[in-house]
Amino acid sequence: MDRAINAGRRGRHSRLRLFSHLADHKRIAAADLALSLILAAIAGAINAGGFIAIGRYTSHMTGYVSEVADAIAIADWLVVASGFGAVICFVAGAALSAILINWARRHTRWSQYALPLALESVLLLLFGVLGIVLAGVSGFALVAAPLLCFLMGLQNATITKISGARMRTTHVTGLVTDIGIELGKGLYRNRDRNIARERDVRADPRKLRMLLSIVGCFFAGGLVGALGFAQFGFGFALPLAALLAACAIPSFVGHHRRARRYG
Repeated sequence: MDRAINAGRRGRHSRLRLFSHLADHKRIAAADLALSLILAAIAGAINAGGFIAIGRYTSHMTGYVSEVADAIAIADWLVVASGFGAVICFVAGAALSAILINWARRHTRWSQYALPLALESVLLLLFGVLGIVLAGVSGFALVAAPLLCFLMGLQNATITKISGARMRTTHVTGLVTDIGIELGKGLYRNRDRNIARERDVRADPRKLRMLLSIVGCFFAGGLVGALGFAQFGFGFALPLAALLAACAIPSFVGHHRRARRYG
């Protein structure tokens, strides 16, 4: 009985310790996956909830590029400008993430990944507050959509840098494609006996579980976000911002403690 209790305590302590190191500069696979799952859920919530709040999806650029092409064909220049603006904001967010991470690597590497996560938290908080105050103002969506696109670019670039381009969190097309590839490998039958066994086609169960987990978190986040924004309006952005802050703050605290310890 005592062993089970101690094991449970160690398990909880291990999970809490992992959560406190999600944005650390020294990366481990468990922290990468945990952060990816959290960010995927937040991206799903922002994307689906954002549609409920402002009538626009903001996490994937494929639709915007297609929308711009359609709008050019029918000479709808307002939609062209809106679509280009969304793509530009997404790219700007990704660029800023790279700037922050690379700057921090040279000046204060302990918080290199916490910086863009903290900024995303602040901007999401700003979105929620502005939405609460200006929800009834005509044209608010024209300002809110680019802000959310900027947030998604910032987040996607951050997890891309953290994971070494192995993970994405703001869209699932690539993830679903990789799931299909792994399933195809699993279904493939290696029947040619003239080929060495080490060259057999084999699925990677660990990678497949990771991909399915991220897609599942994006879906779950989208469901929660849609329900949350429908029920509580723009105020639902506030707990999402708090969750992002909770991922980033421990890294800043740890950096401050190290700075005080070593002068």
